[in-house]
Amino acid sequence: MEKAALVTGGSSGIGLAIATMLQREGFALTLASRTRAKVEAAAEALGAHAVAADVAHEDDCRRIVEEHRRQHGRLDVLVNSAGVGFAGLVDELDTKRIDLQLDVNLRGTILVTAAALPFLREARGLIVNIASIAGTSPSARLPAYGAAKAGVINFTSSLNRGEEEHGVRATVLSPGFVATPMTEWAPVPRERMIRPEDCAEVVRALLRLSPYARLPHVVIERVDSGARN
Repeated sequence: MEKAALVTGGSSGIGLAIATMLQREGFALTLASRTRAKVEAAAEALGAHAVAADVAHEDDCRRIVEEHRRQHGRLDVLVNSAGVGFAGLVDELDTKRIDLQLDVNLRGTILVTAAALPFLREARGLIVNIASIAGTSPSARLPAYGAAKAGVINFTSSLNRGEEEHGVRATVLSPGFVATPMTEWAPVPRERMIRPEDCAEVVRALLRLSPYARLPHVVIERVDSGARN
């Protein structure tokens, strides 16, 4: 049976880059994202199954996994890439924006993973969680986002402790500024940002590991050397 992967946040940015790589590696795909038109367009381009869903909602987290199961029958790779971020000092963020960052970045990752674990255990599968360097190197202007991503890093460590006996491995990626729509505010030229495809190449390397090896946490730093290539 063809291997299958589920990618949340799969309609753009890091999620789409990873999904594109997985499709080229022969995986059947489910892409989940909040905006129906965007996720359906991305899925059509990759021959994937599209699910319009918001991981901030508990019922949608379960529905994403169930629709993937009905479509593909198995789950070998789960990529939790759905994310949202708002820049500002902590007293500049209203409660709605704080809650949304915690719900999408942390709670949604936990809930989708919990729903997917029975199928990942059957396949002795791989979980890839997308965090951020803001989760390891605090930023005054990303307090809620950084806290949520630090939670994702800790959650990934907990997963590895709890799921080792089932053969499920988890890796968290913590990149610096990546050239995606979410970093348009950043004071860094886009040509000097990490590329989404760089993150996808790290995931490709994870696919090559033996079942007895794992990379718990990969930090991808931005090299500010002025290089143009």
